[in-house]
Amino acid sequence: MNCPYCMSATSTEQNKKTTLGYRMFRCRGCHHTFNERTNTPFNFLEYPTDLVLLVILWRLRYKLSLRDLAEMFLERGWVFTHEAVRDWETRFAPLLADQLRAKRRGQAGRSWFVDETYIKVHGKWCYLYRAIDRDGNLVDCMLSEKRNMEAAKCFFRQAVETVGHRPEQVTTDGHDSYPRAIRETLGSQVHHRCNPYLNNRLEQDHRGIKQRYYPMRGFGNVASAARFCRAFDELRQFFRFRTTMNQLVPLAQQRALFCQRLNSLKALRMRA
Repeated sequence: MNCPYCMSATSTEQNKKTTLGYRMFRCRGCHHTFNERTNTPFNFLEYPTDLVLLVILWRLRYKLSLRDLAEMFLERGWVFTHEAVRDWETRFAPLLADQLRAKRRGQAGRSWFVDETYIKVHGKWCYLYRAIDRDGNLVDCMLSEKRNMEAAKCFFRQAVETVGHRPEQVTTDGHDSYPRAIRETLGSQVHHRCNPYLNNRLEQDHRGIKQRYYPMRGFGNVASAARFCRAFDELRQFFRFRTTMNQLVPLAQQRALFCQRLNSLKALRMRA
């Protein structure tokens, strides 16, 4: 294992391990002692990396509260509070979302469906801008406190930066901000379709985040809401088994794909 301090390959493994069972090494060049998690975001945690990753995964993917997760892992012999779950989500959910977003760069199609849905934050309604392509794959999402021209332009700029290319066609509802925002950020050559009925597939896709955040009874602040919605959509897309619309994926194949992607997710986080 290369030394995280001097990047030297002249490190030797020690006989002892950390209290969590991680291997320890000593660099012959700079004489530093380090373990497998040194220089990673998980280094100073008092719990194994796989455990923390599983807590974040269940928190984002399933309808579980902070206290539900603490109780479920208590039965497995791991003792931590709901505030620990909140802290892990705050620290590691954005890192997970960034990794998944970078992994899917360039995979979205050229026909986008764009719409916004309502999210309640601290008793007030905010607007979650979302976009998917023709096959239902995620393009991008962004939470905004306002629904205006500036928010629409910001969303389109962020979407282009995320996927790495501009669309050829964009379908939206009849909101007044979209025509000008598309023209000024994506270019006049992009075909804009303005029809609420053509956008039904995205309206149905909103149910994912809607059903997940309803048991939470809203969010406390805009920052936590934006962090959760972004990480939820990225993880939901990562575990999406259909690559095209109306594709039939057998249950056995879904289970195999879930295990495969879960293992790749663990490896992805260990390299962070």
